[in-house]
Amino acid sequence: MNLKEVVGINLKYYRYKSGLSQEKFYTNLELNPKYMACIERGEENITIDHIEELAFKLGISTYELITYNKDHVINKKRIDEKIKN
Repeated sequence: MNLKEVVGINLKYYRYKSGLSQEKFYTNLELNPKYMACIERGEENITIDHIEELAFKLGISTYELITYNKDHVINKKRIDEKIKN
């Protein structure tokens, strides 16, 4: 697993946990939701500035955004169950 995938997994996890859709969350941050969907899938690079900004907006440390945690891997069948815990 590479860093792009780790950041994507964590962004998706914390965004879901905040209860926001990609459209709502990223539009509020003036980031393109379609581009950010690619980030969440680990398909595109993200700048360090954006990592810091997103971590701040999500109320987490930058370290939490760039560190792999297997419990943050979300698949569609387990989203509601994971977030409720």
